[in-house]
Amino acid sequence: VQLVESGGDSVQAGGSLKLACVASGFPGNNLYMAWFRQAPGKEREGVAGIARGGGSTYYADSVKGRFTISRDNAKDTLYLQMNSLKPEDTGMYYCAANTRWVCPRTLRPNEYNYWGQGTQVTVS
Repeated sequence: VQLVESGGDSVQAGGSLKLACVASGFPGNNLYMAWFRQAPGKEREGVAGIARGGGSTYYADSVKGRFTISRDNAKDTLYLQMNSLKPEDTGMYYCAANTRWVCPRTLRPNEYNYWGQGTQVTVS
């Protein structure tokens, strides 16, 4: 499984960005997927998870009401719409996947065994 993220940028506080992650090497609709982020000097943290079919979504408390995770299985693509961005949202954003079952609610990095290279989001 290969994951390639895109969409990161530098924006002002209050702005919006939409990240995308394209999966290849495995049918997208069979992947358990989530978004994580890591700020300099901090541990990687879960941002949002989504069920395989996209019907259920889960968010870290820090992004609830501002971020929306979605997926288009026909395009093997995972998205993260980020609105009302804050400086504390700054970090490298990673797409993660697993071919085996993962509870999308828990957002634990060690439960995902495929990772993208990351895309940088900077909010000032």
